[in-house]
Amino acid sequence: GLQALVRLPMDARRRDERAGRNTAVFISGYEGSPLAGYDLELSRRKALLDSHQVTFSPALNEELAATAVLGSQLSSGLATARYDGVTGIWYGKAPGLDRATDALRHGNLAGAHRQGGVLVVVGDDDLAKSSTVPSGSELALAELSLPTLAPCDSQDILELGLHGIAMSRFCGLWVG
Repeated sequence: GLQALVRLPMDARRRDERAGRNTAVFISGYEGSPLAGYDLELSRRKALLDSHQVTFSPALNEELAATAVLGSQLSSGLATARYDGVTGIWYGKAPGLDRATDALRHGNLAGAHRQGGVLVVVGDDDLAKSSTVPSGSELALAELSLPTLAPCDSQDILELGLHGIAMSRFCGLWVG
């Protein structure tokens, strides 16, 4: 699953290149299980990600990560913009989703750029293996009005991830 999450932004960039779009990807989040290791894998693949215009910038907390992703959606409107759009990816675990609710709500209300889009990746811990309480994110994502996709394996992460980015661009909402 982690490898699919690392591959996803590069697949998104390749798809945009084939469509003649000049885009980039910005990823930010806060480390923690059950997505533990995602940030490490992104860091290990820095040279490969750089070659695909994918920037990974981990945050000090979940709110700052969501705010940074919101900035990725606004960057295309600047006179100095180098890209037609930037795809934003926020990641965290379910308690981090709770913590970042205000920032994610404001990001979703501000919207996603039509050539960027935002994907919100949440790792649930329904058995409380790495969290203090069992957690699931479906209700929180619904309360935030984020359309939500639920991949069940690595292939779904790739396919639904690309679909989620396309949905976000089409409807202007952040997609979980």
